Amino acid sequence: MRGKVYLIGAGPGDPELITCKGRRILEQADSVLYDHLAPAALLELAPPHAERLYVGKKKSVHAFSQEEVARMLIERARRGLTVVRLKGGDPFLFGRGGEEAEALAEAGIAFEIVPGVTAAAGIAAYSGVPLTHRGRSSAVTFVTGHEVDAADWSKVGQAETLVIFMGLTTFAEIARELVKHGRSPETPAMAVRWGTRPDQETLIGTLATLPALIAQSGMKPPATIIVGNVVRLREKLNWYEQLPLFGKQIVVTRAKGQADALSARLRALGAGVIELPTIEIQPAADYAPLDRAIANLRSYDWLIFTSANGVRYFLERLDGASTDLRALGARICAIGPATRAAVEALHLKVDLMGKEYVAEGLLEAFAAHDLAGKRVLLPRAAVARDLVPAELARRGALVDVVEAYRTVAPEQAAQQANEIFGGARKPDCITFTSSSTVQNFVAAAGAAVLAGVAVASIGPITTRTARDLGIEVTAEASVFSADGLVEAIVGLYTEMTPPSSE
Repeated sequence: MRGKVYLIGAGPGDPELITCKGRRILEQADSVLYDHLAPAALLELAPPHAERLYVGKKKSVHAFSQEEVARMLIERARRGLTVVRLKGGDPFLFGRGGEEAEALAEAGIAFEIVPGVTAAAGIAAYSGVPLTHRGRSSAVTFVTGHEVDAADWSKVGQAETLVIFMGLTTFAEIARELVKHGRSPETPAMAVRWGTRPDQETLIGTLATLPALIAQSGMKPPATIIVGNVVRLREKLNWYEQLPLFGKQIVVTRAKGQADALSARLRALGAGVIELPTIEIQPAADYAPLDRAIANLRSYDWLIFTSANGVRYFLERLDGASTDLRALGARICAIGPATRAAVEALHLKVDLMGKEYVAEGLLEAFAAHDLAGKRVLLPRAAVARDLVPAELARRGALVDVVEAYRTVAPEQAAQQANEIFGGARKPDCITFTSSSTVQNFVAAAGAAVLAGVAVASIGPITTRTARDLGIEVTAEASVFSADGLVEAIVGLYTEMTPPSSE
């Protein structure tokens, strides 16, 4: 069986800019050969079994020669594999995609080209500089600048908008050529490094001033340069770098697979997100108590969920039981909106939810209900606060607390924390969404590594745990949810609101 090779444009840096088609194929790959400029986050889309092989090129540093890369693509395809060649930007725009496609065609290998957002288009969008604009530029020229003598600057230099790839280190010479061939020294010019990423770096000048600005700032490749009057529009159209969390590196400590919603919210506000799972969700050590409760589901008056994980694992055990949701006659209580959403995804209604999304809020919601003699089922984590079952029992309820799942510290947490906090630049902020995330982080890395790092807590219980462990909380959510946490972080950087001292 012959395999197939897909040359996929990964886009300019923001992993969300990959096309739907590129994402779909990547999710089916057996082997991924990726470049230096391909967003690392995209590698997580490939199946767990897929090979991931770096074949990138930096200036004068090549992991493999172009011929070796072509041979690897051909060899894997001949083994019947679905091979993805993941390339930064677009494969056919200074990406050597044409060379690789030629090699595949000559070897009789089936291939497909999946275009990507080019660095030029990405930078234009994320820096507020349109490449064309009525009245300012009706033509744009792309040119590579790593070999100045290879281009005829008397011709390409006359383009109303000129985009120079790989020309950062040679731009002083390029600028002299452009001026020599008729461009005004006052022509606006811009250099952008890591375009479309939260660490996007932008320098604005003219043909006369930009070379010195590049030297003074110490800007390094990869960077792209845009020359032309359209650069003047940046002052009006620069939306990305105005996002409230632009440039901030924020650590999310939620469990792997459950951090997506919070991470997405932060990225949408311009933050760079570093995921450091400090808890791992695992099945219960013994499901016999939960299975017995499910077998007697009709006997319960209330079913209480204190997390979306509780809903998930309860449903998994129910799916394997002889009974189903038709046996559920109990009223349902959820601790907060995320848990409520998990219940409602089952097309079930939530009868009760506290105004504050903590155990105390849940108990307050029960204040108007007579619990004397009522049977309550509480499927939850193996280790959790005993406040809810103890207080419900005090009010006369017959409470069955059953283990639905366990939270443990990931084995790799210490190593990941050291890599994140041991570098020259520490992250700007770390988020904690439960007492467990704080406790496991401190066990893995210690509290001292957070010196100089802002700490954002989802609520007072988590804050109390952090302070007990020697961590000063900088911002605390007023609404104890992921949205509330994001709001607190935004307030930290836009209003500098001091944290609660309670």
